Amino acid sequence: MKCSVFVPSHITGFFEIIDNENSLKKGSRGAGVVMDKGVMTKTKITEGNSINIKINGKYDPGNATITEKTIEIIKREYNLNDKEIRIEHDVEVPIGAGFGTSAAFALGTAMGISKILELPLQFNKIAQIAHMAELEMKSGLGDVIGEISGGIVLRLKEGAPGIGKTTKIELDEEIYVISKTFGEIKTSDIIEDPVYKRRINEMGHILLQELIKEPKPEKFMELSRKFAEKTGLMSQEVKEVANILEDETIGASMAMLGNTVFALSKNQNTSLKDVIVAKIDNSGCRFI
Repeated sequence: MKCSVFVPSHITGFFEIIDNENSLKKGSRGAGVVMDKGVMTKTKITEGNSINIKINGKYDPGNATITEKTIEIIKREYNLNDKEIRIEHDVEVPIGAGFGTSAAFALGTAMGISKILELPLQFNKIAQIAHMAELEMKSGLGDVIGEISGGIVLRLKEGAPGIGKTTKIELDEEIYVISKTFGEIKTSDIIEDPVYKRRINEMGHILLQELIKEPKPEKFMELSRKFAEKTGLMSQEVKEVANILEDETIGASMAMLGNTVFALSKNQNTSLKDVIVAKIDNSGCRFI
């Protein structure tokens, strides 16, 4: 009665917010990159009546809310009473810093519970539960569908998996993702701010059309940097480090939404210290 799920992290380079009263049709368009460092979720279910969630071996109520919300959504349709659910998230990237960890928590939880209890759910339905949890917690708009797709992924149509549409930039060589974080940004503070929302949507719509015309890693980074600067989201410390990485890599920008700089590179070398170096994950979330 246990299983493990790996969900890769996802960094958004730029995006456009698309509202809809139907949560399955609400989300974002844009582009991002999926990394092979992410979240391993171990789920164990036995007889009982409790929910226990640990993150990196500790009880962390502040970051466990997305997992609790995912379980709550599953409970709306399926009886999870008389079940003791134990969830352990082992996280390889910073939480709340633009790596899509909340989506990874939700996906790992939904996939694990569904598999163990043999719920009559197709994969898209499981992923839709994670998407709805993200929207209800206001923690993300497009990370779920990105983490399913893998690669450098373009979100062409907003919405949950099965409704939203994606495509990938074809890669003919191995590319690394180099990142360095300076802390958290609360996603809801940005996506609910009318001034930021207007800037985001004006820029995000234009830039996605440009990337569709020229789907290359270099173009993705160029447009991501343009988005970060034109929207005013990029902090000074991120900008300074991005300028350093710009000279060493394919290009550098800010992770949306986190106080984090990221770059794509043809090698792992950088003059910076305390960085996270990962490969691009082309497979997406999976059972281990």
